[in-house]
Amino acid sequence: MSKSKPHTMADTWFLMGSPAPILCIVASYLYFVLKLGPKLMASRKPLNMKPFLLAYNFSIAVLSLYVAVMIAAGGLVSHLIVEGCNPKQRSSEHTYKVHLCSWWYLMSKVVELTDTVVFVLRKKERQVSFLHVYHHASQVLFTWAYLKYLPGEQGIVVGFINSAIHVVMYFYYMVAAMGPKYQKYLWWKKYMTWIQLGQFVLILGYLIFTLASDCHLPRQLSILFSINTCILLGLFTNFYLQTYKKRKELD
Repeated sequence: MSKSKPHTMADTWFLMGSPAPILCIVASYLYFVLKLGPKLMASRKPLNMKPFLLAYNFSIAVLSLYVAVMIAAGGLVSHLIVEGCNPKQRSSEHTYKVHLCSWWYLMSKVVELTDTVVFVLRKKERQVSFLHVYHHASQVLFTWAYLKYLPGEQGIVVGFINSAIHVVMYFYYMVAAMGPKYQKYLWWKKYMTWIQLGQFVLILGYLIFTLASDCHLPRQLSILFSINTCILLGLFTNFYLQTYKKRKELD
């Protein structure tokens, strides 16, 4: 096999030819949200971005729903459930669906980098935390590396769960952006972090199952995803505990 042969059928797709474009995007994102953005906004008033936020959050909710429905309609998750963790030889059409859904999931993660840019432009410095920045940057890098080098089917399950959760999350953000008179509809705000923690527990449980059951799926991918999920679970748990502790102290 020639060394120049693409690793996957997705190599010719947007951003997938080489690591350079995605690394430039993530590096530019980190430079702006951590250094350039705060410096530019230091002497400026926060931007009023309500119309943009409404359109943006609605668009991400729809995109996440599209990815989740695409995965479900393609039978990708049901195949793994029916056949357990030892899937049979897949057809080229099935493999194409796995790659296509993974690529769309990657595009959604790239677009979601805008979350932090908006925080900077609105001077919401407290929300530009290590948790937030690591979560967004790592999602892009891990998803790209997964699709490029190790496209195991367990990644589809992770993408489906995350996309489904993001439909709920961005719908919440959209309603929150509508203004104070809509706050009464956000009584479930305190459950948002629970929902996020729940997805990490569910994802981690699934990945541990694939490892413990000696599945015929790439073990390296399950290990890589498990490590990152443990990091995110720890960070989100710490965020929840710190937030709950502060609120309790204020009561």
